[in-house]
Amino acid sequence: MKYFGTDGIRGRVGESPITVEFILKLGWAAGTVLAAQSDERCAVVIGKDTRISGYLFESALEAGLSAAGVDVLLLGPMPTPAIAHLTRSMGAVAGIVISASHNAYEDNGIKFFSGEGLKLDDGLQGQIEAALDRPIAHVEPHRLGRAARIDDAVGRYIEYCKGTVTWGTRFDGLKIVLDCANGATYRIAPEVFRELGAEVVSIHHKPDGLNINEACGSTDPSSLAARVVSEKADLGIAFDGDGDRVVMVDHAGELVDGDQILYLLASARHAAGQLFGGVVGTVMSNFGLEEAFARQRIPFARSKVGDRHVHDELCRNGWVLGGETSGHILCLDRASTGCGIVSALQVVEVVADGRQSLSALVTGMYKYPQVMINVPVQGNARQLIETDATVSAAVAEAEKRLDGQGRVILRPSGTEPVVRVTVEGRQRQAVQSLAEELAEVVAGAVTP
Repeated sequence: MKYFGTDGIRGRVGESPITVEFILKLGWAAGTVLAAQSDERCAVVIGKDTRISGYLFESALEAGLSAAGVDVLLLGPMPTPAIAHLTRSMGAVAGIVISASHNAYEDNGIKFFSGEGLKLDDGLQGQIEAALDRPIAHVEPHRLGRAARIDDAVGRYIEYCKGTVTWGTRFDGLKIVLDCANGATYRIAPEVFRELGAEVVSIHHKPDGLNINEACGSTDPSSLAARVVSEKADLGIAFDGDGDRVVMVDHAGELVDGDQILYLLASARHAAGQLFGGVVGTVMSNFGLEEAFARQRIPFARSKVGDRHVHDELCRNGWVLGGETSGHILCLDRASTGCGIVSALQVVEVVADGRQSLSALVTGMYKYPQVMINVPVQGNARQLIETDATVSAAVAEAEKRLDGQGRVILRPSGTEPVVRVTVEGRQRQAVQSLAEELAEVVAGAVTP
């Protein structure tokens, strides 16, 4: 596709395609396509994270959708999964999220949910792209879309999140530090955990439009780790800017990433007879996760990177639990898409139920040392890594040296012009050396 990437449309604000002119036309194109799918007047939900450019693009989308004859329901700053949930619960034909997820404030993006709260399928995205090539055609004045702001959206999602834990579960006696990344969870997450009885210490919960993801959140949980230790808290939780990712730290400030969260949740459900199938990770999931599941005879499958691919693989297998190392966790028996708050609640419920520490609950998984190096590329990166003989030979040599005790992954990024060179193995020094050698070979292959 020309505009839609792995996770919607994303880029630097003011540079194509993230300009006010394009977003206005995108709103019209999406509205035209969505209205054609419905026999009645339809509505689209719009939510955003806390970056300053969200106001600009919210207005542009609203204008474009109205010109197409589509009503608009404005949620304001809300986590991405909340927009997916409210799209479905409010009977909207689609949901639109204005967010660049874990990126800095200079970036922004647009992603769509269907009326069922799922990522918009490729067919509809293709129709929207085709409509972008046509000039904007306004509907008649009496058919223009109306806009309304949903004032109780935060309260609705708070209640929904609390309802995803087992009835009667309380977090009394637990002290939890929440890092809201100065992003979309800043109002909802602290209230959810407080209402369930936890003592909550909130950090990075004062967004100013420019500080989203800045040295905080799931991409930089160092300040969270320090605060957990200084507060003598039981654990810490870090979300990303739009609230669909979560990572955690234990009482000692040690990171618990998405793979370890998957291990903890799957193990607890398996022991209770409530796993209902296996678990889906990605090609980047740590080999130690696969080994730990094999010991428990829990089926494990890998998908391509991206929560959309994890979701598709779960549906193909009829399973409910999957996720990524970065902290995209899907519990499809709790939510239609990955939600950082809902995933964190599932983990804290396990901690509260067994009165075991977070660190104790993840000790059964050995995390292989993993090194990833991003190599800048131009042009067709996928073709490069699949056809270049020098690169192929270097990969084969690295795998031989690992001798079955690790993995080599070369993967073109879906969001950046880089090839991600990743090596996993039992010895960190050897892994670092192999990754650097491979990155050098890839860089040499792409240099003109």
